[in-house]
Amino acid sequence: MTAGSRRASALWTASKTGDSKTIGDLAPTGEELAARDEAGWSALDWAAGHGDAATVTALLAAGADPLATGEDERPPYEIALAAGHREAARILREKVQQSTGEDPASPWMPYCRAYPLKALRAYPDWPAEAAQSPDGDPPPDDTLVYLHHDLTVTSGIWPGEDVVFDAHTPQWERFCQQELGFDVPDDFDLVTETTTGSNHG
Repeated sequence: MTAGSRRASALWTASKTGDSKTIGDLAPTGEELAARDEAGWSALDWAAGHGDAATVTALLAAGADPLATGEDERPPYEIALAAGHREAARILREKVQQSTGEDPASPWMPYCRAYPLKALRAYPDWPAEAAQSPDGDPPPDDTLVYLHHDLTVTSGIWPGEDVVFDAHTPQWERFCQQELGFDVPDDFDLVTETTTGSNHG
């Protein structure tokens, strides 16, 4: 085994076992950080898959590319996310944002949340005729309506059908966010943290 292959092996082992100190001692080169093992994974892929935040941080500090992908075309952020490692995914997400100015998280769409009509009637410009029954009677306050990712409101769960309100204005957007606490979750929000362990695959 050559000195280079020994260093690469040591780097992969440290990344799999959460040995951030060894990573610092190795001071890996860019070529070593980009190298992939027989499984096609880099050191950062392994650290992301195992979810050790300190190891992920050490590799990023050493210069590992958070956007690099292997044959499966998954960057480290997606690997950490798939393995349920929120803290490692958060660190990688922030690094990608710093590097590119873009958020790697994907909004979950279509998305809607149910609210009682009373909550939406608190909006100053809510039309009195919205969600009226066929006979013209105003529905009771506890009637459920559905606020969608595009901030339209429907009487059923399907976007674009039975629309009762679609006046998307800055004021309406602020009301939805500040008064209703409405926000479209992304793939990061939907992850449940798991324990550190082997999650390759």
